[in-house]
Amino acid sequence: MTVGILEIVIKIETSHSLKDKRMVLKGLKDRVRDNFNIAISETGYQDKWQTSRLCIVTVNSDKKYVNSLLCKVIEFIEKFPTIELLDYQMEFI
Repeated sequence: MTVGILEIVIKIETSHSLKDKRMVLKGLKDRVRDNFNIAISETGYQDKWQTSRLCIVTVNSDKKYVNSLLCKVIEFIEKFPTIELLDYQMEFI
């Protein structure tokens, strides 16, 4: 069994308040969950209104599949409007 953990840092250019940030993040998290059936949660920078750290986790018996899925998630987030992907880190357990 392989657990894939993807930690990303994003910037939300259009956010001017924490309320704006929450609205954008809710949309992003809902779309990622719906498209990829994975767990996603905000894990950092919760008090910053333009920056966020998200943790995305998936589990599967095939490490190649987990890697491929997390790479697709990265591509999806890079194309998401109003969000800039600043950094990411992938780990497999």
